[in-house]
Amino acid sequence: MGTGGESVEIRSACKSYGAVRALDNVTLKVAPREFVSLLGPSGSGKTTLLGLLGGFILPSSGSIHFGERDVTFVPPHQRDIGVVFQNYALFPHMNVGENVAFALRARRLPKASWAERVRAALAMVGLAGYEERGVEQLSGGQRQRVALARAMIFEPRLILMDEPLSALDKQLRESMQIELRQLHKRIGATIIYVTHDQREALTMSDRVAILKDGRLLQIDRPERLHDHPVDSFVASFIGEASLLPVVRVDDNSVALGALILRSARTIPNGNALMLAVHSEKLLIDDGAGDTARNRLTGTVTDVVYQGESLRVFLTLADGTALSLRQPSHHEAYRRIPAPGGSLTVTLHPEDTIIVPKVPA
Repeated sequence: MGTGGESVEIRSACKSYGAVRALDNVTLKVAPREFVSLLGPSGSGKTTLLGLLGGFILPSSGSIHFGERDVTFVPPHQRDIGVVFQNYALFPHMNVGENVAFALRARRLPKASWAERVRAALAMVGLAGYEERGVEQLSGGQRQRVALARAMIFEPRLILMDEPLSALDKQLRESMQIELRQLHKRIGATIIYVTHDQREALTMSDRVAILKDGRLLQIDRPERLHDHPVDSFVASFIGEASLLPVVRVDDNSVALGALILRSARTIPNGNALMLAVHSEKLLIDDGAGDTARNRLTGTVTDVVYQGESLRVFLTLADGTALSLRQPSHHEAYRRIPAPGGSLTVTLHPEDTIIVPKVPA
């Protein structure tokens, strides 16, 4: 099952509701077979953008293209796309097989092919033999898989997903993220996925698009977004970062209070700069005397156990607060002092990220 993905291009899309601009001049290209997530807080415009792609919302200006086809004003049922909604949108009076076959019926495809295509679609999502089950007999994760099978059964080249895992519990949601990633590789369709969960976006996506106040701030591979954010908002939204105000000293150094920190990257110009310190990039000083590393000494204010890791909160001499994360093995407890104790941590110049500050 799968016929390859569709390229998608959004050109200067705007959408206004009265004085409110939900989308502000968004341009975005998605390659065939790509998995791209739209990530942002509530009100960022990600669901509006997905609505434009699905034909459920018309842009105030700009255009939408699938391949060489301008679909800006093409109605949803003529776009030949699969859609998976947050609430599954299954029909309670139909069994699993009938729900999955509904997409074939709506497109008036030959009924003789329905049974085999339903069987193949359910097998694809791990529900082989579930055709006769009632929807009310299924768990949340199974219902989501039925919705996925229905979206895939007619082999669309583009699938839109609107926070399809948000209603699931944490363990099942994380399991489904890996399953969706593997499923995408098998079916080869282009997937555009809306989420507000940055870990979910990083786990599944080839690229992630960050939106804020209707504007596209940055789109890139997950690791690039994490390590090369364009500004303080992206830095705060991707990963677990402390943002500390700094002053530019020269092309490769900044002042954090009385401390001078070196960066392997060129420091941007400007008066409002922030040091983005990812908690996992801070290491406890091992006393080896590596002069290349930046060193910060502070007082431990709290140590929080979070299962696989410990999150340690520090306050520097000037009152600046930051945190680091360490694996929760027995060595970590030996190396981390109790609250009130002093701790020196190091930050490699490659991990010393300086970004322009933008309004919160």
